[in-house]
Amino acid sequence: METLEKNTIGEFVAQDFRTAAIFSKYGIDFCCKGHRTIEEVCQIKNINETDLLEELNTVMDLKHDYGVDFNSWPLDLLVIYIEKTHHRYIEEKTPVILQYLDKLCSGHGSNHPELFQINELFMECAGELAQHMKKEELILFPFVKKMMGATKSHDSIEPPHFGTVNNPITMMMEEHDNEGERFRTIGSLTNNYTPPVDACNTYRVTFAMLEEFEQDLHKHIHLENNILFPKAKALEKFFSDKE
Repeated sequence: METLEKNTIGEFVAQDFRTAAIFSKYGIDFCCKGHRTIEEVCQIKNINETDLLEELNTVMDLKHDYGVDFNSWPLDLLVIYIEKTHHRYIEEKTPVILQYLDKLCSGHGSNHPELFQINELFMECAGELAQHMKKEELILFPFVKKMMGATKSHDSIEPPHFGTVNNPITMMMEEHDNEGERFRTIGSLTNNYTPPVDACNTYRVTFAMLEEFEQDLHKHIHLENNILFPKAKALEKFFSDKE
């Protein structure tokens, strides 16, 4: 703990850019004043040093779930996981990235006009994903949970008001394709998330966050397109064949 107290804000962000969101939460400038130590900034801002270090450690200790056999999970558990992990990730990261992109456009837009297009694309992405997730949470996911409940209780189910799961799934997959194309454009505009030579710390962090956002979105889409959706269709067919 003592060693971490002496680390500078910039060193934390350089080691793991996810810590930038924690510093922003506490109103700590990790860019222009990144040379200050945790100890110094906590004294200046009257922040509880232990609380801040615990939050930073929690973020840096997060383990990736590579190797988890999601294909073996029951569908009701999978939809809960998608909501709690990927939907929550989007909800938490979107406003932070938008804030940073606005800052970059103001400070670097004259030299890097592509930032305005990146900002516009991500704003479109944020709006579309917000609607997309609500449709999943209010329409498709509840019906998947209902089917799983009926499977366990050996009950029959009423057809959904949207006719068949194929209808919302077709829409969801089309929206997935749209976001994939949008991020391919963002990747091209950012030179695969490579900051320019004149990039400040905020610039580097923003590009790193955009790259992580895309990686999380890829996994999110994989879980739905390749596991959840086919199994939801098969489960619906199981009930229709029983009738």
